[in-house]
Amino acid sequence: MAADINYQDGPDFSRRDESPAEDEPIRSPSSSRQSEYERIGGRTGSSFFQTLIHLLKGNIGTGLLGLPLAVKNAGLLVGPLSLLAMGIVAVHCMNLLVKCAHHLSAKMGKPFLSYGDAVEYGMENVSWLRRHSLWGRRVVNLFLNITQLGFCCVYFVFLSDNVKQVVETANGTTVNCHNNETAVTVPSFDSRIYMLFFLPFIIVLVFIRNLKYLAPLSFVANISMCVSLVLIYYYCLTNIPYPINLPLAGRGVDYPLFFGTAIFAFEGIGVVLPLENKMQNPRKFTMVLYLGMGIVTTLYITLGTIGYIGFGEHIRGSITLNLPLCWLYQTVKLLYSFGIYITYALQFYVSAEILIPPAVARCGPRWALIVDLSIRVALVVLTYHSTFSTAATS
Repeated sequence: MAADINYQDGPDFSRRDESPAEDEPIRSPSSSRQSEYERIGGRTGSSFFQTLIHLLKGNIGTGLLGLPLAVKNAGLLVGPLSLLAMGIVAVHCMNLLVKCAHHLSAKMGKPFLSYGDAVEYGMENVSWLRRHSLWGRRVVNLFLNITQLGFCCVYFVFLSDNVKQVVETANGTTVNCHNNETAVTVPSFDSRIYMLFFLPFIIVLVFIRNLKYLAPLSFVANISMCVSLVLIYYYCLTNIPYPINLPLAGRGVDYPLFFGTAIFAFEGIGVVLPLENKMQNPRKFTMVLYLGMGIVTTLYITLGTIGYIGFGEHIRGSITLNLPLCWLYQTVKLLYSFGIYITYALQFYVSAEILIPPAVARCGPRWALIVDLSIRVALVVLTYHSTFSTAATS
């Protein structure tokens, strides 16, 4: 069974200095540096479409639903313009990151680079930073683990809170989305019980180690979230008040709130290099990046603007909380929750790539499977415990 394991479905971080795998093309010494980077995913890597799906999935999460409130804090004009500027900067930084990885991988003779590799080798090329290069790797990996596992903690909260709301209002939920004032909330279990309910399902999900096998689930999750967003757009567009009397610019003191929410929405930068490293043809990743982030940025701007216009000053932290309490829009919460459930695995994947391969390399092939699964379970339990503890003190 251990022989069938394909850690990270491409590059093995624990074997950096070994020769290329058998399915990698053999290149002549005269090959260009760009062609030397052709490799890693090979026949087992993700296709163009699969990589695009993962990129969309990694960027469309819980932060999207909070953008209408973010636009409220920035203003009807300043908010969308700021989101556009942030989108351009994010895409530029992502593309710059990939180009640096390409350049350094060719220069150092490596078939691939992780985030830590890119920082370490980059610092080694600067004389006064060379002796601190190892710490550069460690700091970047630490921050990546904090951010990615932090996203996973938020997903636990989102799943438990949304399912809890649906259950508690099920007794009063109607099919009439225009007049739903008779709904009565029936208290159910504490949200922490719902977190405990989701725990085994999330553990099973993160056992999928190959992005190629995760792609079908990501595709279904994208469809469910797309249906949810279409329904949200429909309600907002059909309930726009006239005239629109909203401030074009918010208060300066509220702009940091906008910035924090918007930065959280751009949560996919941590998956850029892992996705690029697992692509069958990494040369096409730039096209995937521009197409995917163009869709994401357009979605951010339009939902943030339309959601704020639709609900005005009454917009809440998540736009789903403003939707009518009828079964059609309760379904929106459930569909979006399924999408977030799948997104957990993609955000988790980044931390798994950093932590698991070195541990597996030290234990040997006999214990590889046990160590791999144990670390995955421990990381999921860590995110659950952190969220559970926070909920207990709130």
